[in-house]
Amino acid sequence: METNFKIDLKGMNTTDLENFFLRMNEKSFRSKQMIKWIYQKGSSNFDEMTDFSKVLKMRLKKTAHISALKTLRHIISDNRDTEKFLFELNDGNLIESVVMSYEDHVGPSRLTACISSQVGCAMNCSFCATGKSGFIRNLTAGEIVDQVIQMQKSVSQSERRIANVVLMGMGEPLLNYDNVLKAIRILNIPEGTAIGLRHIAISTCGIIPGIERISDEGLQIKLAVSLHSPFDKVRSSIMPINNKYPLAYLMASLKNYQLKTGRRITFEYAMIDGINDDLESASELAKILKGFTALINLIPLNSVAEAKANRSPNHKIEAFQKFMQSKGIRTTIRKERGTDIEAACGQLRKKTMGKTYE
Repeated sequence: METNFKIDLKGMNTTDLENFFLRMNEKSFRSKQMIKWIYQKGSSNFDEMTDFSKVLKMRLKKTAHISALKTLRHIISDNRDTEKFLFELNDGNLIESVVMSYEDHVGPSRLTACISSQVGCAMNCSFCATGKSGFIRNLTAGEIVDQVIQMQKSVSQSERRIANVVLMGMGEPLLNYDNVLKAIRILNIPEGTAIGLRHIAISTCGIIPGIERISDEGLQIKLAVSLHSPFDKVRSSIMPINNKYPLAYLMASLKNYQLKTGRRITFEYAMIDGINDDLESASELAKILKGFTALINLIPLNSVAEAKANRSPNHKIEAFQKFMQSKGIRTTIRKERGTDIEAACGQLRKKTMGKTYE
């Protein structure tokens, strides 16, 4: 279907669609009908839309289209609790997304989608496969939302629903601020995917202007910060962004965020053997988190060939957790998932690009 001069409805919110239909001299209620078809049912075909007349469908085909990501690869882990997707965008670029199942509660399993916000990433963190490929472009709001839609369609046969979304995949969400915030609001629309704001999290490496903006949005979303060291020298060596936004300024910004929002902050901490896993680091981390309402999420490092870094042994991770808990700071160890399907950000994309383009 030729779409060069047609309006893409994927990525439009309620107001956008109301205005679109009003320009067509249609009633504004059509927007909620379209939202249901695009975001709840995952449809990209106007012919499927049974509550639209034949005449309206023909008019829609002439003026609009609904884009959809193409699934290039869909891999399921051996224990079936993690599924990884490699999507192709309309311009041929590739992104990754993951959906994870959690059975540790009463009722049907809940699904969490980990989605991307950019093609590649400019942050170049030393332990991340995505950063090794560099930054290409921001994703549109539609491309961000469509990751959830396409993954939901793939698991719909089992009647499992994606109830949680984390923007923790490829890219730095706060460097694609406007599209990310628009996507979050679309995911929250009751007639669409209806994902609660408290079930949506943004993960950032510490983009202070973005943190300041989001603190004024009034959204009950979660904020996770990739910290990885309480020492500037060490953090700068593994996260170059720390040279621009050093820890003192970052922590002040986060303190202001917490004062304004009252929201707990999750601090992501990748455990890297011999780099940041000693008790001196734990002690300093406890100091800089004093006064915060915080959760520390210790992450056993995923091995990346180019990183030249190793995962901390279990006894070090457990000792780090025990020390932090002794200081009254809630500390968890992230369960390792999808290691058999290369679920770490950027691994599958890089492998596929290597086969396809190199």
